[in-house]
Amino acid sequence: MNMRDGLPTLPIPTFEKIIVADQLRDGYWLEAPDINQDGKPDLFGYGLSLGEIYWYENESWKRHLVVDGINMPVGGDYADVTGNGYPDIIVCYDLYGAGGTLYDANPTGGKIDWIENPGLDLAAGRRWTRHYVGRTTGMHRLRAGHFTQEKRLEIAGVPIVPHGNIHSLLPIVLFSEPENVSSASEWTKSTIDDSCFRLVHGAEKKRGLISGSDRDSLLLASDEGVTWLYYDAGAEGWKSVLIGEGERTQFETTGFRGSGDLDVGRIGTDPFAYVAAVEPFHGNTVAVYVKEFLGQAPEKAEWKRFILDVFGDPNESGEGPGHQIVCADFDGDGEDEFLVALRGPWPWQGVFYYKAIDVTNGIFTRWRVSDESVARIAVADFNGDGRLDFATIAYSVPKYFVAKQARVAVHLNTFSSTQDRRGNK
Repeated sequence: MNMRDGLPTLPIPTFEKIIVADQLRDGYWLEAPDINQDGKPDLFGYGLSLGEIYWYENESWKRHLVVDGINMPVGGDYADVTGNGYPDIIVCYDLYGAGGTLYDANPTGGKIDWIENPGLDLAAGRRWTRHYVGRTTGMHRLRAGHFTQEKRLEIAGVPIVPHGNIHSLLPIVLFSEPENVSSASEWTKSTIDDSCFRLVHGAEKKRGLISGSDRDSLLLASDEGVTWLYYDAGAEGWKSVLIGEGERTQFETTGFRGSGDLDVGRIGTDPFAYVAAVEPFHGNTVAVYVKEFLGQAPEKAEWKRFILDVFGDPNESGEGPGHQIVCADFDGDGEDEFLVALRGPWPWQGVFYYKAIDVTNGIFTRWRVSDESVARIAVADFNGDGRLDFATIAYSVPKYFVAKQARVAVHLNTFSSTQDRRGNK
């Protein structure tokens, strides 16, 4: 952050939009791995209706079909499951029953597949091979990482609803990589927690938050609010830290409470300086949770909630436009900003960019940096200039919200200079 006359001056965030895919027939999920291992991050994305997953090749952004025929793919992630150096796609699917909403979860669905990247044979253009992992009813989010150990890949599975009452308790589960991932009929499943969480919409994986460990941990946005969930190796068990209870004032009129999505931001040397959240489920409220003192251990700190924005009133279904939060250092000053994805309708759609001014007092400034419907955001340096960019996919889901103009787009960072990234010279 530069200083002028003793006051901070902030660079105005600007991004150049490049259309990757236009006139989509559905839209929901987006990730940014380097699919073909050429040193440039690509994209893969999909919606819920068509059952088709595509990857988009940087920098031509040519579209390649990965698989089709998947019954309603929802949440996804990626990891090198085979160990050949190429990222494989992991996706959960078959969430809804005939009703097509959360109120009708398929009791035999909630399945997870990992989809094998053909690696050196990518150019052949053949469909990728699907491998089954396991299932839990209502599976909606998953995160691949190393949560309890670092030798074998693990997939944390996070359902959103059970079959029946959408506000009933849910099991958070863990699938452990088998000895032979290619031939295994399914992965071993264990339960992380089945007595605390309801209506979990957001699940984020973070590394470097556990003191003295490089293992991954989970952040959950649910009916209960904002929760940090991690494995304590010393105690040989999972621990849950409630950061905050989320939005409570709308419950009487909407039936929703708590949090809908979240991410953790770094300030200085504190990787767990604040939590940004959109609240409640499909909510309209942007809030941040901050500690009294930076550097405090998250499990020992007292967290205070600040409301930054309320984007419109809930619709007839009790829902607002907010769908995702992403924290990253876009201006290169060593501290994280965060982006909020709004699905719509206008004017509550696009991406808003928030910058901390005084984090302990919950003071942030914001700019709108995109004005089209957004369901998900993927962050990467897409053009290799040393600056973080972001990509978006529109929210186009029947019975929830259908964007008028559904696109995949890359937004190139045009404001953070190399000098800024070296220390505001």
